[in-house]
Parts: sequence; structure tokens; C-alpha cells
Amino acid sequence: MAPALAEGYAATGTDTGHAGGNADFMPGHPEKLVDFAYRSTHEMAVAAKAVIAAFYGQPPAWSYYNACSGGGRHGLTSAQRYPGDFQGIVAGAASFNQPRLDAGRIGVNLTVNRTPESRIPESKYPMIHAAVLQACDGADGVRDGAIENSRARAFDYATLACKGADGPSCLTPAQVESARFLTSSFRDPATGTVLMEPHLRRGSELEWGRLGGPEPLKNSLARVRNFHLKDSSWEPRLTNIAADVERAARMDGGLVASDNFNLKPFFDRGGKLLIWHGWSDPQVPAENSIIYFTSVLKTVGAGAEGSIALTLRPGGQLRGHGGHERRRELLVRGGVAGDRESPLTSG
Repeated sequence: MAPALAEGYAATGTDTGHAGGNADFMPGHPEKLVDFAYRSTHEMAVAAKAVIAAFYGQPPAWSYYNACSGGGRHGLTSAQRYPGDFQGIVAGAASFNQPRLDAGRIGVNLTVNRTPESRIPESKYPMIHAAVLQACDGADGVRDGAIENSRARAFDYATLACKGADGPSCLTPAQVESARFLTSSFRDPATGTVLMEPHLRRGSELEWGRLGGPEPLKNSLARVRNFHLKDSSWEPRLTNIAADVERAARMDGGLVASDNFNLKPFFDRGGKLLIWHGWSDPQVPAENSIIYFTSVLKTVGAGAEGSIALTLRPGGQLRGHGGHERRRELLVRGGVAGDRESPLTSG
């Protein structure tokens, strides 16, 4: 909160109703899951406004929210459930659709680790990244070590296939398939049905270990067990993962998914929503924000124009998810196109 205070704002924060960065608080305390899902941010806003009014003798003229990742999801939730809490919301790399994200991440990890031969050693990540940059960096007309728009040019990992024996500068056939799994929507192995649409983008190769390392992401395992499936003994298996992804989404019932796209009540009050994401985010894929943004436009229609903007930046998220930090961004919507210094300060 220090930057916001330095800029002259009254500032507040919340621990979302529990101590510690894990999901151990949930079993036996379903009310704490409601706090974590949405209630704590609302209560924070209500209490903060009351304190400000008591101290200054008048309520705040404007209230803004700014956070990323799980905090970004809280921002979307505030716009969905409590449209009067904030006039402006900055939601960075928001982990909306959390149950499907968590269970899908585990499925991706199980897939790329299906055999010892299919796992891509971390030592090969720089080689893969260099090849992707060589092929895709110039798509915007400038070679600057960054992929400005990961959708602009395709890359076939088969071009890195070993001609003979496995080596540090090539991928085995099984590793080629794993690279494709990491950078494609996760599908049911039996039916081909898309289970998790967001996926890692070209440019994220140096951080593939986050989702493609030897073990599933610990936070996702904890949330699937304690939040989504409410079964602390659950063990992931590739043969069951498709059913478990759907079961996690169904049992959540929208609680932690924060997947309401009708933001008309928020926009009708004059609310503005700025969503930002790093193309190379290795944990919450950039498609997550693109899906939410386009779904809001489709749901609200013309009434969303001028009230929502999506910002996509080269590299990874600024904080939290890892990736290679860059302070340039590409504004996809909002009146500006091109690189510029990031305006996303606290407040």
C-alpha cells in the first residue's frame, strides 16, 4: 500500500480472511471460503469508507482497486457482485475461472510427465526460447528480444526435433508433443473436448517449469483438494483428470470462478475496468484475460465501449507469477496501440 499512500491516497488491504499463503484454512470452515471468494474485499471497502468518512468528515470522492493474480480475480468479483464498491478497478493477470484453471494445470503437468521420456529438461528451455525468438521476434517489424503479440506468428516445435539421438540442442518426438501440450488448450485425452482453453504462449519457454516441471503446481493441488473438490485426500491421475476438471468447476458453482460476464450494473454506475496481462505469464495464461474481456464485450454489447480495456504486455507478469519482466505494453483496446511505459501505478 506504500505507493498508493505516497501518491496521496488513503489505502487499505485485506488478508481475505485467513493467515498464510495456502489453502489449509478451508476444511471445516466453509464461511472462510466465502470470505476468500468475494466477501472479504467487499467488507474491506465498506470498513475503509467508514473510517475515511469518520476521519475526514466526508466520504471518499473516488475509490479504486488495484491487484493482480488472485487479487485480480477479486477485482473482477467486486465488479460482478458489488458494482458500487469501486469507481475504477485494475485487474492484473486475473485468475478468473479458478477451479478449471487449477484442475487443468494439474492435467497439463500430468500429460507432459506421462513418461520419463516426455518430460522436457529445464536445461533445454533456453534453446527452445532462443528458437522461438528467432522465428517470432520480428513479427512486429522490430527485433528487440520481445514478442509483442504472441498470436501474430506460429511456431512448430517439430522444427527442433532431433535428427538422431537426443541432445541438448534438440527435442525428442515425445518432447515435441509435450511442447505442443504446454502451448495448446488442454483437452480430454479421450474425447478431445476442451477442458481448459487458456494455455502458455510463445515466449514463455524459460518458465515452462512452472506448469511442466516434475510436480504439479502446489497451490493448484491445495485449492483443488480443499476448495474445489473439498476432498483433502484427492490424488490426481491422468486417467481421471477430465472428469475431475468438470467436477471441480461444477462443485465450485461460480464461487471462486468469478465468471459472471454481465458487468452492466458496474458500467451503468460509471465504473471502469482495466485488465492487464503478460503474454509470457507462466502460471495464469494471457488467454484467461482475453477470454474474460471478449466475453464481457459480447455479453454487455455496445454498453461496454469505453468502460473496459485490455492491456497485453510483452514478457511475464510484473510480480507474482514469474516470467521476464518488461515495462512496455501493448494496448489492445482503449485508444492507443503500440509500446509505451506502463501507467499501472498503485491507487
